[in-house]
Amino acid sequence: MSVYTISDIQVTNWEKYEDYVRKTRAIAEKFGGKYHIRGGAIKVVAGDWKPNRLIVIEFPSIDALGQFRDSPEYQPVAEIRKSASNLISSIIVEGYDGRSDNIGV
Repeated sequence: MSVYTISDIQVTNWEKYEDYVRKTRAIAEKFGGKYHIRGGAIKVVAGDWKPNRLIVIEFPSIDALGQFRDSPEYQPVAEIRKSASNLISSIIVEGYDGRSDNIGV
C-alpha cells in the first residue's frame, strides 16, 4: 500500500535549500518516490494552521520510504536540508487502497 510523507518546513537558507531540491528528486525516484506537492501557494480554509512550505511525497510502501530515508545517497543530502531549513512537522500516512474506508486505527 502506498504511503505519503507530508512535511511542513521553514526554509532559512534558500541557496542551500535549492541545492537540496536539485539533488533529492532523483534519489526519491530511485526508491519509487513521487512528488505531489513541493511548495506552492497555500490557502488555509479552516482552523489556525499556518504551514510554511508543504512537501508531499508518495512511496509505494513504508519499506521503500525507509530505504530512501536511510540510503547512503540521501544521507549527505539530508544534511543540506537540515542546514538550510527547520522541520516544523512531518508525518507518514497510509494511502487509500480503494477497498476499505480506512476508519479507525
